[in-house]
Amino acid sequence: MELSKNYIPSQVEDNWYQHWLDKRYFNSKPDNRKAFTVVIPPPNVTGVLHMGHTLNETVQDTLVRKARMNGYNACWVPGSDHASIATEARVVNMLKEKGIEKSSLTREAFLRHAFEWKDKYGGIIYSQIRKLGCSVDWDRVSFTMDDHYYKAVIRIFIDLYGKGLIYRGARMINWDPKAKTALSDEEVEYKELQGQLYHVRYPLLDASGAPSGEFITIATQRPETIMGDTAICVNPGDERYRHLRGWKAVVPLVNRPVPIIFDDYVDPTFGTGALKVTPAHDINDYNLGLKHHLPIIDTLNDDGTLSAAAEVFVGEDRFVARKKVVAALNEAGLLVGTESYATRLGYSQRNPDTVVEPRISTQWFLKMQDLAGPALAAVNDGDVRIHPGDKFLATYRYWLENVKDWCISRQLWWGQQIPAFFAPDGTFEVAATVEEALAQFQAREAQPAGAGGGAAAPSATAAAYSALRAEDLRQDPDVLDTWFSSWIWPIEVFHGITQPGNAELKYYYPTTVLVTGQDIIFFWVARMIMAGMEFEHLRPFDDVYFTGMVRDKQGRKMSKSLGNSPDLLDLIDRYGADSTRFGIMIAAPAGNDLLFDEASLEQGRNFNNKLWNALKLVKMWEARQAPNAAGGPGAAPLAGDALPFAVEWFDHRLREVRAEVDALFADFRLSEALKTIYSLIWDDFCSWYLEWVKPGFEQPISAAVYAHTVRFFDRLMELLHPYMPFITEEIYHLLKERAEGDDLCIAQWVASAPPDKAILEQGLFLKNAITSIRDARNKQQIKPKDLIQLWIQTKEPVDRMISLLQKQTGAENVYINTEPEAGAVSVVVGTTGFALKAPHTLDTGLQKAQLQKDLDYQRRFLDSVEKKLGNERFVAGARPEVIELERKKKADALAKIKTLEENLLALG
Repeated sequence: MELSKNYIPSQVEDNWYQHWLDKRYFNSKPDNRKAFTVVIPPPNVTGVLHMGHTLNETVQDTLVRKARMNGYNACWVPGSDHASIATEARVVNMLKEKGIEKSSLTREAFLRHAFEWKDKYGGIIYSQIRKLGCSVDWDRVSFTMDDHYYKAVIRIFIDLYGKGLIYRGARMINWDPKAKTALSDEEVEYKELQGQLYHVRYPLLDASGAPSGEFITIATQRPETIMGDTAICVNPGDERYRHLRGWKAVVPLVNRPVPIIFDDYVDPTFGTGALKVTPAHDINDYNLGLKHHLPIIDTLNDDGTLSAAAEVFVGEDRFVARKKVVAALNEAGLLVGTESYATRLGYSQRNPDTVVEPRISTQWFLKMQDLAGPALAAVNDGDVRIHPGDKFLATYRYWLENVKDWCISRQLWWGQQIPAFFAPDGTFEVAATVEEALAQFQAREAQPAGAGGGAAAPSATAAAYSALRAEDLRQDPDVLDTWFSSWIWPIEVFHGITQPGNAELKYYYPTTVLVTGQDIIFFWVARMIMAGMEFEHLRPFDDVYFTGMVRDKQGRKMSKSLGNSPDLLDLIDRYGADSTRFGIMIAAPAGNDLLFDEASLEQGRNFNNKLWNALKLVKMWEARQAPNAAGGPGAAPLAGDALPFAVEWFDHRLREVRAEVDALFADFRLSEALKTIYSLIWDDFCSWYLEWVKPGFEQPISAAVYAHTVRFFDRLMELLHPYMPFITEEIYHLLKERAEGDDLCIAQWVASAPPDKAILEQGLFLKNAITSIRDARNKQQIKPKDLIQLWIQTKEPVDRMISLLQKQTGAENVYINTEPEAGAVSVVVGTTGFALKAPHTLDTGLQKAQLQKDLDYQRRFLDSVEKKLGNERFVAGARPEVIELERKKKADALAKIKTLEENLLALG
């Protein structure tokens, strides 16, 4: 077939992906092979793959494809996360566009709309995963709201509640006013901002309750919360305020008298040394309030507007109210002044434009301390290995050593509804169904009010509970935090919670490697390890590989709001999936952030075309094979001494790189492995090997050399396939006819013998010699058509290289260890001297200058090595192999200096 001028991805990629699917190469069933299991970090069902996902999925596919080719039973489980906050917001917006308010719907009706939305848009991300070439097992697609998964989440909630690890109570939590739900501490992202500090005067009442004529000044960043103040606090050692014991302050705007309290918590040197205490709106104030038995006045509604308890500006948005409160204070003569102030403000991770409010709320919490211990030990003991460990181990340990209880309830409808059922008296039972909860109520004996975790006012009796009916019970309307479902992901994708100990779980769990972003090290990674240790008593994965953050060329995190994140499908349309994969992997060192630049995708496209041109060159030779000693075209390749040096050298170079790639994969240095393969193909194979074996114009190529060349090309495509699966599969099939089922996707890497270092060194010497002689020709302006005479002064065996040197340097004759003619120009490569002479007179002055420069460098290098060897402390403390290496450097330098001096002497 006639090959196109350049490689065209669109003509290849979809066909090969469908072929792999038809052959079911990605599908896994337990067998006698060792499993290589990866579970995809489930992307939100709401979205599309951004560049961080693209990096993550490409890393996973590279590992999975390599494992498949290494003989493992590779199982990559795809799926998505229901993303309760983000998805509910999308559905609410969709309903508003139709003129429907969420509040007008029943829960069941809303969930129908949510599932319809999920069915319509949830597949977008899967289509992108396909376009990227990801070899996931599509029979195993999981979703965190699947029926079995839903039941698993409910089951672990009940289990943990039964163990006393889940409790319900009123605590200060983080509140997202836009989503109207609680958030965990980890879902708050803090930003450094320049804020305003407002200095406000509070009138004072003396011990008798009469106006004293004095004021106390406080500084606050949030004047809109003043109406919730229930005390003013000062340090007991502050001389300025000692006389205020027993006095009260009057809260501005609402004229509420509140006590002056004394506590060491207040820093007398900060601000005015006086602190307004608003227990409902600040965690530290809340703790002070508990200590001093202060009332709690919540002045905010769940949507961030001022509540009736604020008394003024009721219904106004909190930030609108701030401006109005400041204006009112100023008008009343109570605003002393303002100043700029550097502060940290918490924003909702799910609604990045929304400032989080501290709020007292009754929520469900999971005790984390007992769960954190085994998860910390799993990493400290090396049961779970983190890569790169030097960068992320400390972060992991810090989180788990300072863990706090986890607020797991969310005030939403989209998600797993909390399995707690409340009786009319406020008591509750935790159960999977209302029928089970009713049975538990009816089985109760007479007990005090509030038993069972509720807060019942009247005494509850066994008779009252026995009279309950199912319709009397009300299920908690809240749902569970999305992370509470995804922390069992490696277990429940194999039905490990709903079908404990099943055969697939035993085969695939623990999984092999988790690839994820560093930003969810605690959100997800640590919690999955906790869940694995708690529910399976076994780690969920052997290794964790953290990718870096993908940033734009200016170093900014890619985001929709900045408009700096490219569309993946657009990139694939323009560059192809392989080039996109190449571009992001070549720039992604383990764990480090990468600066995304489309130039790297262009590099990938150029690499594709380089491979394509190499294929066209090799296919041109197919019909130009000459018989060899082993027979005619297609005969068995020659081996040993009968091989041309080029073939033998590349065979050993290929072995060397395959060993390097295996070692780099073992250390998860995937970008370095790709660079190594890229250099092997672009430089060693295309630029050197193919040129060395290329026959002359209209001349035949040895059938043995051709057969070896095709074999090398095969092996190179095997090496590259995990990174660039489409073009490698295409070239693999175009190189020669393949039997049915002989596809690169499932080709098995065959172990090779270690390389011969002597042959590798000879090959490196040959490349350097050719390059140096070509440089000398260019400097002397010797035309390409002009043949030179070449002399070699060496003690090394170079007989097998002579023909290549002659061919690649344009030499008419090559002389070994004979004196060059007068007027020849010298070149030194290592310890070997070369001299070349052209038909015209050459300028030896250029060569003298270069040789003198090289000689000066070698003398300086020798001096530095001799100083190191002359240092007694270094010699006494260094390992023997280090000393030996320095001695070899000295010997090499001495040999090079001798050769350079001899060549300079020869030039006069």
